[in-house]
Amino acid sequence: MKIFLMLLMSVVLSGCLKVPPGAKPVTGFDLNQYLGVWYEVARLDHRFERGLNNVTAEYSMRPGGGVTVKNRGFMVKHNEWRDAEGKASFVKEPNLGHLKVSFFPPFYGSYVIFELDPDYQYAFVCGDDTSYLWLLSRTPVLDQEILDDFENKVQALGFDTSKLIYVHHSPTE
Repeated sequence: MKIFLMLLMSVVLSGCLKVPPGAKPVTGFDLNQYLGVWYEVARLDHRFERGLNNVTAEYSMRPGGGVTVKNRGFMVKHNEWRDAEGKASFVKEPNLGHLKVSFFPPFYGSYVIFELDPDYQYAFVCGDDTSYLWLLSRTPVLDQEILDDFENKVQALGFDTSKLIYVHHSPTE
């Protein structure tokens, strides 16, 4: 029974590191260029981000290896900042934009960078299926051309663009 539970747990945990059909992690990925602060420009809704504005993600190197992930957003309803810290590491090669991220060890989720600006100014990111999606940018606002490109590409991959939330960023909150 114990072996069965361990086997089941490993299948469940590894299943969370999938890549949605059609989405391919970027190659030639450079973690050092990806580090720093990213603004969440758009996302699909999930309970852990529901009601948040001014959402950012900051990536930095962890002592001893891996990446620290610090997410921050302003909860308008409660007039307070919410923070979450997790860790990430590569699923395979470090030049492939596919990481596993955990905010609640030992559970990991897939973090797939499937499009990345050559200058690391914006990124299209998804989870292990089409219910997790983010458009991240080094600035709170992106040109409409990039937003249109994002919507067209993710819709072609099966993401429901009618449910996209465009994140409000305000210097007063």
